[in-house]
Amino acid sequence: MNMSQKPQETALSRCPGCEEPLEPGDLFCGACGYDLSAVPEPPQDRPTIAIATPAGEPPPGAGSGPAPEAVEPAPWQAPGSTPGAERSVPPGTRVDGPGASGDFELAAPAAAGAAPDPRTSPDPALTPSAGTKVCVACRAGRVDNDGYCENCGHAQPRERDHMEQELESVAAVSDRGLRHHRNEDAFAVSTTALPDGSPAVVAIVCDGVSSASRPDEASAAAAHAANEALLESLPRGTHPQQAMHEAIVAAAESVNRLAQDPGQAQEHDPHRHQNAPACTLVGAIMASGLLVVGWVGDSRVYWVPEDRSTAPARLTEDDSWAAQMVAAGLMNEAEAYADERAHAITGWLGADAYELEPHTASFKPDRPGLVVVCTDGLWNYAESAAEMAAAVPEDAYERPLHGAQVLVGHALDGGGHDNVTVALLPFAVPPQGAGSA
Repeated sequence: MNMSQKPQETALSRCPGCEEPLEPGDLFCGACGYDLSAVPEPPQDRPTIAIATPAGEPPPGAGSGPAPEAVEPAPWQAPGSTPGAERSVPPGTRVDGPGASGDFELAAPAAAGAAPDPRTSPDPALTPSAGTKVCVACRAGRVDNDGYCENCGHAQPRERDHMEQELESVAAVSDRGLRHHRNEDAFAVSTTALPDGSPAVVAIVCDGVSSASRPDEASAAAAHAANEALLESLPRGTHPQQAMHEAIVAAAESVNRLAQDPGQAQEHDPHRHQNAPACTLVGAIMASGLLVVGWVGDSRVYWVPEDRSTAPARLTEDDSWAAQMVAAGLMNEAEAYADERAHAITGWLGADAYELEPHTASFKPDRPGLVVVCTDGLWNYAESAAEMAAAVPEDAYERPLHGAQVLVGHALDGGGHDNVTVALLPFAVPPQGAGSA
C-alpha cells in the first residue's frame, strides 16, 4: 500500500528488457531485474524485443500463413485496443525462438575474442534438462528457487502479478498495478455450510504495508489464516460476527509469526520487531441472511444495491490519519483525503502494531445487492459509495468475476499507482421463514 500518491510521470524511459517505466537514476529494473548500468542509453525509437514462441509455431504476422486469431480485449478495454498493452511488448514487436520461421533479421556474428552474450550463448552447464522450468527471456537457462534465470539473470514473471478466482457465489481479482514491482495484496474466497445446511460465503482481502518488510508474505499469511479460521468455526455454529473476530485474531497471529522467523530475526535481537511484516485485512461473510464485515486498516467494504435507484453505502471506517481527522471534526472528508498524510494507517496486523483492535459489524439487508470488498488500490479511484456504485457494471450481480475484472480495469485506467484487489459477493435476500444465525 502506498502511504502517498504521486502523479504518474509522462516521459519516463523504459527498461530494454521488459518495457516497464524507469525512474531517473535506477540501476536495475524493479520489474525484471535488468542491469541498467550495463545498457547504453536506448534510442528514441523502441528497440525490437525477442520473445520466444513454442517450437514450430510461426510468430504473429510472420510469413504468408493465416492471420493470427483475434484476441478479445479485456473487459475494461475499448474495442480494438491491445489487451495487456501496459505489460506486454509493443504491437508489432517481433517474436523469435527455436523452430520459429518468418522474416527475421539475423544477429551479426560475434567479433573474434568478444565475450559471449549470456542471453544468446548459454553456458552448457546451465542448460536445463527436459521438463525443467526455463527462462522466459533467454529460453535456455534454468530458473532458480528465487525466480531468476541462472543463465541471464532475468527475473521471471511472478504468479501473483495477476490472480483471479471464481466460485458459485463469489469472485475476486488481484493485480500488480502499473507502478509497483510486485503484488503485495492477497485474497481468499471460499464457501462452506452452516450446521443447518445453509451456505456461508467468505471473502478476505489483505493489503501488504509497503514500508514494512516482506509485505507480500504478510498479506498472503493473513488471508490464508483468516479464511481457514472461518472454514473451521462457521460449520461448528459459531455466530458469523464472532467467527470474523476470531479470524482476524488468527490472521494477526500468523503475521506476527513472520517476525519470529529464525531466518529473518533472532530472539535475542531487541530490534527484531522493528519494521516487522505487516498488512491490513478486510473481510465479509454472507450467512443466513446476514452480512458480517470485519477489518483492521484502510481496506473497505461497500454495499451496492441491485436496484441502482437505492442509495449505496460504505460499511467500514478506515484506520487512517484522514479518518481520525474527520472523526475529530478537524477536517471534512474532502480536505482530509486530499492531504498527503491521508493514507497513513493507524491500525494494521503485525508484530509492531500498537494494539490489535478488530472491527466487526453485522447487517441484515432487505433487498438484493452486491458486496464490494477491496483495497485502497481500487477505492483511491472510486472513493465515495456513489463513485464505487457508478464504477460497478450493471451486470456484476449476475457476473461477479466480470464485474471484478471491470473494477480492476477502472483502477488501471485511473493510473494503477497501487496494487488492486477486489472481491464481489452477490447478496440474495433469503425467503421468508429461513433460519438466521
